Amino acid sequence: MREQPLHEIAQDAVKVWRIHAAIYVIIFWMFIIAWGIITFIFSFPYLYTFITVVLGLMAIYVFIILIPTLRYKRWRYEIFEQEIYIQHGILIVKRTLIPMIRVQHVDTEQGPILKKYDLATVSISTAATTHYIPALNGADAEDLRDKISTLARVDDYDV
Repeated sequence: MREQPLHEIAQDAVKVWRIHAAIYVIIFWMFIIAWGIITFIFSFPYLYTFITVVLGLMAIYVFIILIPTLRYKRWRYEIFEQEIYIQHGILIVKRTLIPMIRVQHVDTEQGPILKKYDLATVSISTAATTHYIPALNGADAEDLRDKISTLARVDDYDV
């Protein structure tokens, strides 16, 4: 079995993922608060409100604290001359080899939260799908994009 890839993504990825998760958890808490108000107005049993509050607290821990840390520990990548090796996953670790000859184009993406931390995501498109290497330092992402683009070039005129 192959060794795991050597390169890690940026440490600030954890902060970015926590911010994304916090946005979704805040929306979930809005529903919890609305349910609490409805429960009070219509005199529903408070047990259901208690259960939703417990689920909301569990969501804070799982999605904001636990999952981003575990995701960061598993994300690895490595670029070889003939292939790109990506590893990610929390419970199920997925290892992907992308042959350079199959790479059609490479992009860098940067949303407002990634931009705040000077991070970017590299997306590698093949005919079948698009693969991502998330949350790399901005300069590293551009260098990686250029390196993959250079390695993926095939000279069709040597036939």
